[in-house]
Amino acid sequence: MKVREILVTSALPYANGYIHLGHLVEYIQTDIWVRAMKAQGHQVTYVCADDAHGTAIMLKAEANGVTPEEQIASVKASHEADFAKFLINFDNYHSTHSEENREFSELIYRRLNSAGHISTKDVKQLFDPEKQLFLADRFVKGECPECGALDQYGDNCEVCGTTYDATDLINPHSTLSNATPVLKTSKHYFFDLPEFEQFLKDWTRSENRLQTSVANKLQEWFDAGLTSWDISRDAPYFGFQIPDTPSDEPDKYFYVWLDAPVGYMASFKNLCDKREGTEQALDFDRYWMQENEHKTEVYHFIGKDIVYFHALFWPAMLAGSEFRTPTGVFAHGFLMVNGEKMSKSRGTFIKAETYAEHLHPEYLRYYFASKLSDKVEDINLDLEDFMQKVNSDLVGKVVNIASRSAGFIVKKYDGMLSDVCVESELLEDITKTGDEIAAAYENREFSRAMRLIMQCADKANEYIDEKKPWSLAKQEGTEQEVQDVCSVAINIFRQLMVYLAPVLPELTANAKEFLNIDDLSFASRNEWLLGHKINKFKPLMQRIEEKDVAAMVEDSKASLAQAEAPTTSSDNNSDNKTAAVNTQPAKKADTDTNAEQADYIGIEDFAKVEMKVAHVLACNYVEGADKLLQFTLDVGEDKPRNVFSGIRKFYEPEQLLDKKVICVTNLAPRKMKFGISEGMVLSTGNPKTQLTVVTLPDNCVIGDVLA
Repeated sequence: MKVREILVTSALPYANGYIHLGHLVEYIQTDIWVRAMKAQGHQVTYVCADDAHGTAIMLKAEANGVTPEEQIASVKASHEADFAKFLINFDNYHSTHSEENREFSELIYRRLNSAGHISTKDVKQLFDPEKQLFLADRFVKGECPECGALDQYGDNCEVCGTTYDATDLINPHSTLSNATPVLKTSKHYFFDLPEFEQFLKDWTRSENRLQTSVANKLQEWFDAGLTSWDISRDAPYFGFQIPDTPSDEPDKYFYVWLDAPVGYMASFKNLCDKREGTEQALDFDRYWMQENEHKTEVYHFIGKDIVYFHALFWPAMLAGSEFRTPTGVFAHGFLMVNGEKMSKSRGTFIKAETYAEHLHPEYLRYYFASKLSDKVEDINLDLEDFMQKVNSDLVGKVVNIASRSAGFIVKKYDGMLSDVCVESELLEDITKTGDEIAAAYENREFSRAMRLIMQCADKANEYIDEKKPWSLAKQEGTEQEVQDVCSVAINIFRQLMVYLAPVLPELTANAKEFLNIDDLSFASRNEWLLGHKINKFKPLMQRIEEKDVAAMVEDSKASLAQAEAPTTSSDNNSDNKTAAVNTQPAKKADTDTNAEQADYIGIEDFAKVEMKVAHVLACNYVEGADKLLQFTLDVGEDKPRNVFSGIRKFYEPEQLLDKKVICVTNLAPRKMKFGISEGMVLSTGNPKTQLTVVTLPDNCVIGDVLA
């Protein structure tokens, strides 16, 4: 097999807002593809960066009372943390506000200018006399010149759909200061895109360069006629100054959409410099010089709303400055939630951070994978279907195969699998299916890959149901048959982990520990586990509960109602680029009720916890503590116990006075700011939304131990 050298990028998230689930469609899609190609033995490098320039960021920093540099550094840290929680494995994550990006932006501009592709002309724009800056279309509102609708932005009317120039608005006003803008003339720099029309027509129709629907859409731009592209902005502006401009003219800055895609090159160059002299060294020229275009591959994953920039401006810029163009640009659709656009009021505009506070990120990775294809189609996150699909496919089918079989192998055969495979035809069939699954991954037909994988899981569960190892284990003389059946099941589970590894890296890492193996590459599926010792099975995944989904939706409503919405501007790709707290630990899986269960804890472990019936003698607020209530508890000892509990926002003290509660009495005393806590009062629920103290009937005897 020829090892391919591949560079992959996702669109750069804008550095003035949070990551939400709509953004994650792209990053999860890209990450799955990268992991799948790596698993098939190819050399794949995945880079990205924050898009950190533009008027919107300058204004956001001003509103927050920080410098633009401080603003973008804070957001970049937040973005990286969110991506890590969703297991997005970048080889490098950089920023467009970097020296590498400045150097390449200037180099590309100078080459274009030297070749005669840059021109200037005077442009009349609306100018805010109070803020002293030219206004992008999204910073101007007024009455539609066509239908008279009020409060319309400076580029199109949301009522009648007419597009127009901001200068055509009736009674315009600045959304930044409410001042009436004035017309002002400024010299702008333009990239002569029409010069590249024939090149772009050929390029967009090259085999596998773009999806057919994207190439057809771009034909509309050719039919309408390409126009020169305005690549400059006037001060004040946060970005890079255009070099070599006349000394007597005001400073000019690169429009953010010029240096944003250059960020792909800059992030890769930053990685090359980091790895220089190591075994993982990379050669920048090998990926970006024209003469190497057929030796290496470069792919961009983007949202359908930014195709114009990536499939017209970007390849024309590269070709005009003597760099190679992308091998392929892969576009995807938008995310719908419950069949509608994401909505703050309905709680379906969900921040990545809010999602991960309630649900494991791998649930979302799998659900997106089950919906994504190579088409430019919107996908729908139906929350009811999401819950049922994850519970059915991952918990009920895949993990259940291991949990139904591992207990027998570990307890009866000391973890040893059979030396031979008694169902080689079944296992060979599932092994061969790996070729189709690998092809589906490469072609970005993830939904097809997931269907094939679940068909394999169905075959395994049908086999187990047919053989009924739990019944065989009760019969005389069936020891070998039980071991053989469970060994087949464990081998199929291993194959499924190979196939799901690009989608569920954390689950498969835990599965490797259980299976006692190091390799889950695609090639490893050809090596069956025979005469192999596995480890004790531990729960790998927990079912999604309806209450957790509901809590996520409610938290989304609350957090978005309180948060300031990100600044938007047509001068930037703010929320158009495709977008997350601590990844929760793997949870307990459901298992077949007829199967022997893996031990979770022994009775001796449970016996270590001493819980007693306690009588609440007193319950009070704690001065200086917003979350605590202080209990005085009679647990049947010589003197009452003092216990602090973080339930203040859910209870008034008098609600718990004289109640019978459960107290854990053998916890080590904990010294706190307000005194020593000598136990724990048990409650149920979510500490963020609602905790309910467990109370007992009045006839329970104080001091009795719960068992």
